[in-house]
Amino acid sequence: MKKLNTLIAALMFLWLIPMTAQVRYLDKVFTDVNVTADVLYSVNATVLLLPQTGEAVPQPLRMDIYEPAGDTETARPLAIICHTGNFLPFPQNGGTQGTRKDSSIVYIAKQLALRGYVAAIIDYRLGWNPIAQTQDERVFTLINAAYRGVQDARTCIRYFKKDVAEGGNNYGIDPNKIMLWGDGTGGYITLAAASIDAYQEIVLPKFIINLGGNPVPMVLEGVNGDIYGTSVGIVPPGFPGFPAGDTLCYPNHVGYDSEFQLSVNMGGAIGDTSWIDPGGPAIISFHVPTDPFAPYVEGTVLVPVVNLPVVEVQGSYLAVKEANADGLNSAFAGMSFTGDFSAVANSRNDGYSGLFPLIGVIPQDSSPWQWWNKDTNPNSNAGLQTNPNMSAAKGMSYCDTMIAYVTPRACLQLGLYCPGVTDANEVQPNEVGLNISPNPASEVVRFETKAEYPIEHIYIYDMNGRLVKAHTNVNSNQFTMERNSLNTGTYVARVLFKDSFTSKKIMFR
Repeated sequence: MKKLNTLIAALMFLWLIPMTAQVRYLDKVFTDVNVTADVLYSVNATVLLLPQTGEAVPQPLRMDIYEPAGDTETARPLAIICHTGNFLPFPQNGGTQGTRKDSSIVYIAKQLALRGYVAAIIDYRLGWNPIAQTQDERVFTLINAAYRGVQDARTCIRYFKKDVAEGGNNYGIDPNKIMLWGDGTGGYITLAAASIDAYQEIVLPKFIINLGGNPVPMVLEGVNGDIYGTSVGIVPPGFPGFPAGDTLCYPNHVGYDSEFQLSVNMGGAIGDTSWIDPGGPAIISFHVPTDPFAPYVEGTVLVPVVNLPVVEVQGSYLAVKEANADGLNSAFAGMSFTGDFSAVANSRNDGYSGLFPLIGVIPQDSSPWQWWNKDTNPNSNAGLQTNPNMSAAKGMSYCDTMIAYVTPRACLQLGLYCPGVTDANEVQPNEVGLNISPNPASEVVRFETKAEYPIEHIYIYDMNGRLVKAHTNVNSNQFTMERNSLNTGTYVARVLFKDSFTSKKIMFR
C-alpha cells in the first residue's frame, strides 16, 4: 500500500508540473536568444536619394531575426517589428531612434524570443520632405512614405510565408500566427497595414492634391504600386518630382497573401479610422495621451524638431474604439489576466479593450519606453526634451509592462496554447466527438471529430508543457499523425477548431 501511495503521489506531481511550470508565450521559458542579422527580405525602390540621383533607386531591405536558443518547435508565432524615425534616416531625423538597433525594440524582440516567439526587426523605405514650403507638399510626401512602409511590412509577411511554402521554413514559424509591432513611426505602419484593405479607402479629401489644376489622389496605384507592393509602379509624364518612366515599386514574393492577425502600436496614429473594418486584425495600442507629436485622440501630426503641421489623423484612442465596435478585439474583450496590468489600463481606457494609455513623467514624455547612450547619440539633447529622465531601467520597465499586457491577449488572438489563459475557450472532447486511436499507440494515431468541428491545427505537448510537434492547417475532420521521433511516454494533444479547442492525452509505447 505504501508503494502504491508513493506511485500515486508521484503521478500527481507529474500532472501538476504543467500547472506550476512557466508557460510558453507568457513567461521566459528560454535562457538565450540567437540572432541572425542582415537577412535580405526584399529589394524595392527608394526615394531617399532622389536629390542626388534624380530618380528612385533599388534598395535592399534587411531584417534582424531573433529566435529562442535551443528551441525545437517548428511552428512558432512571428512578430515583425517596425522601428520609429519619422520616415527619415538616423541621425538626420533629429531623433534618438530610427534603426533596427534601437534599444527598446531590440529589448522587445529578445523578450518575445525568450518566450518562444520568432521576432524580426525590419528596415523599411524612408524619405519625404518634412520642411517643404507648403503643407500640401509635406502631406503628399509623407503619405507616400507611409504607403511605402505599409508595402514593405506586408512584403516581409509574404517573405516568411514564401519561406514556409518553398524554402523549408528556415525560421520555424506558423504563417497563420503573425503580429506586426510598431514603435512611433512604425505604429503608423502597423495601424495602416491592419486597416487598409482596398485602395479606394485612402482616396479621401484630405489625401487629394491639386495637380495641374486637377484634383488627384496623393497615392496612385499605377505610380506607387498596389497596397501590398505586388504590382509595378511607373511614373507617368508630368508627375511631380520624378522623371517619366521611373519605377517606384518592384513586386516581391507575389502569389502569397499579406494577412496577419494582430497589430500592436506604441504611439503613432492612423490616417483615418474609416479604414478599420470588421474582419481585420485585432489592435492593441499603447499611447501617452499628452504625446505632442502623434495625437492620442485626434489632431494634426507635427514634425518633431521643426514642429511643422502635416495632416489630421486619429490616434490610438479612436483606433481601438473602432476596433472594439467592429469586434476585432473580441478574442480578449473585457478580459484581464494575472500580472498583465489590466486594472491600470482599464482605469484609463474608457472600457476599450486593447487600449493602454501610458502616463509619462511630464507632458512632453512622448515615448518613455525609449533609451539611448547619452555619450554617443548625436541627438541626445533633443531626445531629453521629450524624455528628460531617460534611462535603461525606465525604458525596460515600460517595455515589460507592454509585453505583459500583449502576451496573454496574443495567446487568445493567435490561437496559442497558454494554460491559464486559453483554457477559457476549451470544450470537452466528447462535445466535438474527438476520437484518438489507437491510444496507447506504437507508431501512428488517427484523429477524428464531428463533421461540424473540422480540425484547424493539432499541437502536441510533453508533460512539461513544451510543444514537441505541430500540424497546422489540417482543415479536415480526419488526420493521421506519425509518431516520428517522439519518445515513449504520455503527451497532451491540443486540437484547435475555429472558435474553440479541446485536449486529450496520448500515450506512445
